[in-house]
Amino acid sequence: MPTLPWTIPNPPPSHGTVFVMASRFEVRSATDVPRFFLRSLAAWSQVRSAPGAYGASLIARPLKREFCTLSAWEDRDALYTYARTEPHRGIMTSLRPTMRTSTFTFWEVDAGQLPITWAEAEQRLTEQARNDAAGSGAVG
Repeated sequence: MPTLPWTIPNPPPSHGTVFVMASRFEVRSATDVPRFFLRSLAAWSQVRSAPGAYGASLIARPLKREFCTLSAWEDRDALYTYARTEPHRGIMTSLRPTMRTSTFTFWEVDAGQLPITWAEAEQRLTEQARNDAAGSGAVG
């Protein structure tokens, strides 16, 4: 599955700080993949018109049962408002039982650094997953 390219719902400011979030989700089984993918497209449509959204991209790796998101926001409040708004809120609630693992990471960058690369996001997600596992007492 190709990456859905970086989309700019609202032009970012020419300078200043933006809030970035990357996420990685692994669903429990291959039978969960089509449902997760279709629901994630609805959330993708929502982010494309979300107030305060400066950019977003999505990667689907169906054979690995993995989905990754990357987005940039005006601030933390803009992201959380989006997450609490339908359809995103209902999508995440309905998909929670299908999740095997999920990782979220957040950071701030200068607006001039947009778009964020997937290489940077993947590195931060890997680091966050490692920190999450170490914090939970898991061996890894």
